Amino acid sequence: MAVAVAGVLVAAGAITYAVAEDGSGDTPTADSADAGFARDMAVHHQQAVEMSYIVRDRTKDVEVRRLAYDIAQTQANQRGMLLGWLDLWGLPKVSADPPMTWMGMGDMPSAGEGSLMPGMATDDEMKKLGTLNGKQAEIFYLRLMTEHHQGGIHMAKGCVDKCTVGVEKRLAQGMVDAQQSEIDLMAGMLKERGAKPGS
Repeated sequence: MAVAVAGVLVAAGAITYAVAEDGSGDTPTADSADAGFARDMAVHHQQAVEMSYIVRDRTKDVEVRRLAYDIAQTQANQRGMLLGWLDLWGLPKVSADPPMTWMGMGDMPSAGEGSLMPGMATDDEMKKLGTLNGKQAEIFYLRLMTEHHQGGIHMAKGCVDKCTVGVEKRLAQGMVDAQQSEIDLMAGMLKERGAKPGS
């Protein structure tokens, strides 16, 4: 197990380093799509990790716990890569500009406190998730994560279109594919629980 984990970390490090050697060799600027996506998706991913760990403590359902663990591990790893690229580029991890400015959406209305970008849960929704148990927690988590993934896919497609660093564009496309697959999986899990996506 330790060897496998070490292998993943080495691979992640190699991918992170490869960004510095990718494309024309030009370093992205702080206001570029590459930097904006890295900053915003790191924040977006962090909430998904938090939601996933919350639901793992609120249910004993093996299927939901496995999904939550997979999402938490995948997105925590990707978040580390995104922040690592910002370090390599010598760019700040926060910006004075509103989220999504790099996509021309910096003036979009928020869904509520804590919901900084499309698909993100509000503070109230996060608190509610922490009060539910069993099937109720499972359904609420699956609905929140479906919306979260839909927002994430929208952002990742923006990077695929606008980013210039090849490795980052490929990571973004991988996010689109993986998260759409998980949306389909979660739709089936909701149906099994007599629920549909949405509130």
